Amino acid sequence: MKVKKEIEISELINHIGERVTVHGSIYKIRKMKGFYFCRLRTARDVIQCVCDRQELMERLKEEACVRVTAEVVKEERAKTGVELHILSAVILSRPLENMPVVINQKEMNTSLENKLNFRPLTLRNEKERAIFRIQEGILRGFRRFFEEEHFVEIHTPKIVYAGAEGGANIFRLDYFGREAYLAQSPQFYKQMMVGVFERVYEVGPVFRAEKHDTARHLNEYTGVDFEMGYIESFREIMETEVKMLCHGLDMLSREYTRELELLEVRLPELPEGFDTNAPSAVGTIPVLKFAEAKELLAQELGLGAAEREHSLACHDFEPEEEKLLSEIIRRRTGSEFLFVTHYPAAKRPFYVMEDPENPEETLSFDLIFRGLEITTGGQRIHDYEMQVEKMRRRGMNMESFESYLMMHKHGMPPHGGLGLGLERFTARLLNFDNVRQAALFPRDIHRLTP
Repeated sequence: MKVKKEIEISELINHIGERVTVHGSIYKIRKMKGFYFCRLRTARDVIQCVCDRQELMERLKEEACVRVTAEVVKEERAKTGVELHILSAVILSRPLENMPVVINQKEMNTSLENKLNFRPLTLRNEKERAIFRIQEGILRGFRRFFEEEHFVEIHTPKIVYAGAEGGANIFRLDYFGREAYLAQSPQFYKQMMVGVFERVYEVGPVFRAEKHDTARHLNEYTGVDFEMGYIESFREIMETEVKMLCHGLDMLSREYTRELELLEVRLPELPEGFDTNAPSAVGTIPVLKFAEAKELLAQELGLGAAEREHSLACHDFEPEEEKLLSEIIRRRTGSEFLFVTHYPAAKRPFYVMEDPENPEETLSFDLIFRGLEITTGGQRIHDYEMQVEKMRRRGMNMESFESYLMMHKHGMPPHGGLGLGLERFTARLLNFDNVRQAALFPRDIHRLTP
C-alpha cells in the first residue's frame, strides 16, 4: 500500500484502502478482547480507531499527542464513514498527570464552575469546543455579509479618554499619569469613520464594569458593531441587522451541520424582513414601540393603572419581562425575535436621536431573541447644534468630547448603527441558561483566570 503524506481528516473518505498519516490527541482508549478501541481527537473531528498491537497501545495514554500511520477502512457506523486501523504511532508528547475532570464522555457531568476553572482542558471536550466552532461560523456569516454590502472593517482603540455610554460601569486606569478608561463600545470611533468610509464594522472586546453577578452579564464580551451613513430612517439599521443575522444562520446551516447536530441545535426561522403591524403578523419579525410592549405586558399580567405607570417609569425591561414578552410574541406570531423601538430618551445615551414627533422617545431599538436582549441600536445625532444642545441639557462637559464633536462641526451624513453581543446571541441560539457557557474565557466580577 502506498503511504500518503499527512492528510486532512475530511479527506479520509477518499482514501479507503490506503495507508495515511494523521495527527491528533488520544481522546479515549478502551481495551477490548484481543484489540484496543480508541478515539483520536483532531482539529474538528473525533476519529474512530482500532489497534491490535498491545505493545504500542500500552505506550499510549489519553491526551497524548501523536502522529499515527494507519489504514483507512470503510465503516458506515462511524460518523466520518471510516475508521483507522493503526499500524504505528510516533508519540509527540505524553501527559504528566491524569485529567482533573473527565472530558471524553458524551456529557461532561460537572458544574459550570468546574468547566470554567479547568477551561484549557474542558474546551477539549467534543461538545464544549463545538460551541466555539458555531460561534466562529456566526462571525464568518456576518463577515461575508459585511463584505457583500461593502462595509469596511475597522479596529478602534480600547483605551479611551471618555466613556461612550457614560455612567459608573466603566473601568478606569492610569495612563502614564492621566486618567483613561477601557472602551465601553467603539461608538465614537465608528461614528467618526462613517465620515470616512460611509459603512464600517468591527468585531472586538467591550468592557463594562457592571457589578452584576447574573447569568446574562459579562464584564468583557465580544461586540459585533456596525455603523452606516446616508440613512433615511433608523429602520434601515433594523433591516440591515436582519440580513446580517440571515447570513450568519445560513452559514451555520451549510457548513456547521456536524456541530449543530452534536449540540442538537434548532436554528430559528428568520425571513429577511420585519413587520410593523405586529404582533398580528406570522413569519416576520414583529416590531413594537416600547410603550406598546409595556402595555402588552401589563395586559398579560393584569396590572392596574398605578402598576402600569410604575412599569413605564422604569424606562427599561426587567429580565423576566423580556422573557415574558418573548413568550407572548412567540405564542401570537411564531417569531422568536422581537424588535422593540422608541425607547425613552431618559434611557438612551446622549448621541441617540430623539423622535421629532415625540422628543420623549428616541429613534432607537433593541432586538430581543428567545427572551434576551442581544442588540441595541438606532439613529445618531449628526447635526452639531443638536448634539451640543442635548449634551448641555444633560450637564455634560463639552471640552471632554472635543475630538468627538469635531466630526459634527465638519459635516456628517445622517447615520446609525448597532452593537450585538456575540456571547449572548450564541448562548440563546444554543439555549444556554448562562452566557458564560458561550464565552471562551469569561470575565465576570469573580473570575480573572484562566
